[in-house]
Amino acid sequence: MLRKIILATSNQGKVAEFKGLVKHLPISLQTSKEIGYTQEIEENGSSFAENACIKAEALANFSGEWAIADDSGVVVPYLKGEPGIFSARYAGELATDAENNQLLLSKLEQVCFEQRKAFFVSEIALARPGHPTEVFRGECNGYILTEPKGQAGFGYDPLFWVPEFEMTYAELPMDLKNRISHRGKAMRNCSFRLEELLTK
Repeated sequence: MLRKIILATSNQGKVAEFKGLVKHLPISLQTSKEIGYTQEIEENGSSFAENACIKAEALANFSGEWAIADDSGVVVPYLKGEPGIFSARYAGELATDAENNQLLLSKLEQVCFEQRKAFFVSEIALARPGHPTEVFRGECNGYILTEPKGQAGFGYDPLFWVPEFEMTYAELPMDLKNRISHRGKAMRNCSFRLEELLTK
């Protein structure tokens, strides 16, 4: 019997990644939209983990089912941690990926390669009715390029260069990206926990 788990995202890129990462488990993933949840969740936490918990707990309370939420973004130490938790709305609440990328590029204009170090962070929250929410973290180190490269992925993927593979996230094959990415690492940690819970 499949365990229904609600995925707190409307981002189809994230949905595809999550489905690939849990395909070995007896899980049926449904999005908030698929269960009729239409309320706007205010992400007013001060960290990726807090925002992930806010989203997962809202969906778990609404549905009575287990819920998973990811809050993630890119952190640039040279910019004192920007975009950070504001990655998805860096250039404004309704900003497109291209607008967010352009703002990041403009803030790093004339900045040398070594100072363009960055890391992606993913915090994934697993909320279950009647149980404490659990959080799983993943990170991936890289650099921000001076122009986009690659056609796949979403968000800052075309700018995030992974030196070990000499490719951006947007150039990596999906299976490789899922193996080395921040979200892949966090979701693997979460899936190990899910496997434990599902076999109890």
